[in-house]
Amino acid sequence: MSGGLDSMLAVKVLLDQSIEVAGITFQTPFFGPEGAQKAADQLGISLRVVDIGAIHLEMLKNPQYGYGSQMNPCIDCHSLMLRTAGRIMDKEGFDLLSTGEVLGQRPMSQRKDALRAVEKLSGYGGYILRPLSARLLPETIPEREGKVDRRRLLDIHGRSRKRQMALASHYSIQEYPSPGGGCILTKAGFADRLRDLLATQENVGLHEVELLKWGRHLRLPGGKRLVVGRVHRDNLKLQELAREEDLLLRVKGVPGPTGLMAAKAGEQEVELASHIVAAYSDVETGKEATVEVSGKEDRKITIAVRAKEEFRELLI
Repeated sequence: MSGGLDSMLAVKVLLDQSIEVAGITFQTPFFGPEGAQKAADQLGISLRVVDIGAIHLEMLKNPQYGYGSQMNPCIDCHSLMLRTAGRIMDKEGFDLLSTGEVLGQRPMSQRKDALRAVEKLSGYGGYILRPLSARLLPETIPEREGKVDRRRLLDIHGRSRKRQMALASHYSIQEYPSPGGGCILTKAGFADRLRDLLATQENVGLHEVELLKWGRHLRLPGGKRLVVGRVHRDNLKLQELAREEDLLLRVKGVPGPTGLMAAKAGEQEVELASHIVAAYSDVETGKEATVEVSGKEDRKITIAVRAKEEFRELLI
């Protein structure tokens, strides 16, 4: 379950056949369970949340079927989710996997060949039912076994939402999110940052990916990455995400951003980072500011504040 209207309608179509439905959704750094939880509550079904963050990130680094418009590996991602759900199906005695996918709705992941690729890569071909488009697709094993009545499944196709809107009214589903927007891998700005991170840094883990969501990101001439908060919420999050070996930079006594960079930076890099953090603070250009650098060894650096435009070329 994504929590979108299509996944809600797929549940309703199965419930109409008195089929017991249990929801499953997934947690990664790029999408979370909030929408699915709201949808499950509205539908009155159970929902389990499975964290696949680490394995999803490894898949993301080299997806077999590539990316969509940005860094979204939709086919590999759907396969991973269905493979994970399939193992639970096997272990707990469920009969099928169901999704809200609609044939032809999304250009990368919901073509017929893409749906077949997902089934093959997941390892659960024949057990994946797409109730909203099932009558346009090959019969599944649960249908052949009589566990699902194919005649009561649907034949929705394409990008128009008219039939889904009519079904929402029929099922009295009044609250659901707009299409798309659930996965930040489809967002150009975030995708650019992630692409840069994977290209320039080894051993990228969940912590490094989480940092991409916050503040401005700058690459210093020596290759170090500096993250500078844009708003107070960024500052708080950067403080929370800082590890023992990281450096936090703040201008003393003046409102402004928090900066975060990895330790083992040279003195010149730390001084440059201090200039950048001060430039985005409320201190006037040309005035003196003291930047407090917190880490294994705390220190203070006093500098003349430079204009932030001087550092624009370092922005990622």
